[in-house]
Amino acid sequence: MSRRYDCADAEQRAAGLTDAASAVRRGELVVLPTDTVYGIGADAFTPSAVNLLLEAKGRGRDMPVPVLVGTVRAANALVENLGPYGQDLVDSFWPGPLTLICRVNRSLSWDLGETKGTVALRMPLHAVALDLLKDTGPMAVSSANRSGAPAATTAEEAEKQLGDAVSVYLDGGPCADSVPSTILDLTTAVPRLLRRGAVPVEKLREVIGYVATDADPESDDGPGSGA
Repeated sequence: MSRRYDCADAEQRAAGLTDAASAVRRGELVVLPTDTVYGIGADAFTPSAVNLLLEAKGRGRDMPVPVLVGTVRAANALVENLGPYGQDLVDSFWPGPLTLICRVNRSLSWDLGETKGTVALRMPLHAVALDLLKDTGPMAVSSANRSGAPAATTAEEAEKQLGDAVSVYLDGGPCADSVPSTILDLTTAVPRLLRRGAVPVEKLREVIGYVATDADPESDDGPGSGA
């Protein structure tokens, strides 16, 4: 039976964060608000939990799950390095709606799907999400919807789509902006835009100069898609 907490109420928020963190540590799924859309999350280092997430969404391993972090230090531990542009982008846009695709730290023991040696990272600008992430550590998080359906912008919408597959729903109210995160690939010589989103490409260019935009913007179920 799923449990839902109204995070506008201080007592429910505290209880919900405790319950959600415990659920994540048990390998269960939680739904959390972010600064873009609601996300469905699992412990990034528990392969069975990540598989549950993919099953709940009806999504294949060919669409690997992005990772949300609560601190920049956590992000740095997950990648080989941020490359020549990553730190400037992190300083300018994190926490916020920018997902960065980097080469993964090869010493990590996890399975997010067919990542081809990369990881999609983001630090969301949402107090509830950050509090949870600082407790659990990095979480595999995708948009809280069945694959092909609209991304949930309320906890109620997420629950209608995902039901009892999720143990805990953290209700942070309606999303202020349903535009997904911008996705930027830093694994190539020139940063490459994979999905247009909440951070305009013009803002990226103000920080790092040239950004390749030859790829078509991706849908919710495209590479690195997530909350």
